[in-house]
Amino acid sequence: MTAEKVITGRIVKGIGGFYYVEAAGIIYECKARGIFRKKDVTPLVGDWVQILLSEDGTGTISEIMPRKNQLIRPPIANLDQLFLVVSICDPAPSTLVIDKMIAAAEDQGIEPVLVVSKTDLLDAGWLQEIYEKAGIPFYALSSVTGEGIDKIRPLLKGKITAFTGNTGAGKSSLLNRIDPSFGLETGEISQKLGRGRHTTRHVELLPVEGGYVADTPGFSFIQIERYNMVRKENLQFCFREFAPYLNTCQFVSCSHVKEKGCAVLEAVKKGEISVSRHESYVAMYNEVKDIKEWQIK
Repeated sequence: MTAEKVITGRIVKGIGGFYYVEAAGIIYECKARGIFRKKDVTPLVGDWVQILLSEDGTGTISEIMPRKNQLIRPPIANLDQLFLVVSICDPAPSTLVIDKMIAAAEDQGIEPVLVVSKTDLLDAGWLQEIYEKAGIPFYALSSVTGEGIDKIRPLLKGKITAFTGNTGAGKSSLLNRIDPSFGLETGEISQKLGRGRHTTRHVELLPVEGGYVADTPGFSFIQIERYNMVRKENLQFCFREFAPYLNTCQFVSCSHVKEKGCAVLEAVKKGEISVSRHESYVAMYNEVKDIKEWQIK
């Protein structure tokens, strides 16, 4: 009977039923115990796990530690921050789409960071005013000139970060600017896997700046919106600038849409909450107000 030892590590890649767990700088190829399948539990990239390591170096995932958060698509756990990369032009930004992405991150306890690209072509001041007022970290940059890149790089240290953005937003250009080797690695993976629009894709954590960046090919705003919907009762807490006013409305059941005595609406009138952010909230509330619990899962 072979001796086994138990070690703790983080899943950095999962593909084809194999999970690659990093522990103390060493990557172990592991399979998951069958009990997880019976319980309908799937290990995710980003999970902290315990593995049983055999003498021959093979590992078995025996336990998944509690997650602080997870996204459904892409399937990833324990993110610290989500960088939302949008372009100031070509294509033009939609504040509603941005606010949906921010809310999805807030709902999972992931710090949203708004990164606006192509600022060498157009000024992003109007967006900056909206989101700095809302308390959302905001960075304007140009992957062409390199302006603003140095402010992004330190934010990655010791964190697990995912970048998302729609086609043309400049996500790949930004990542290449942050770490050229990251760009080369993802390029090689893309070529090897023959990634296309309908190709099966895996998530992988790549070391960058003492932390990890999640390589999530095809991770777009559409994926977050479709698979990580915020429930009606949670939505008000996903707009952080609403927080000082939530307990001061005239009615406890206030939805902050059009009720009399609503402190949030009063704050909008006074300019303390931006009109566009509240408009996004109302649009999102109306989208989910009649959705049943079973429809969200």
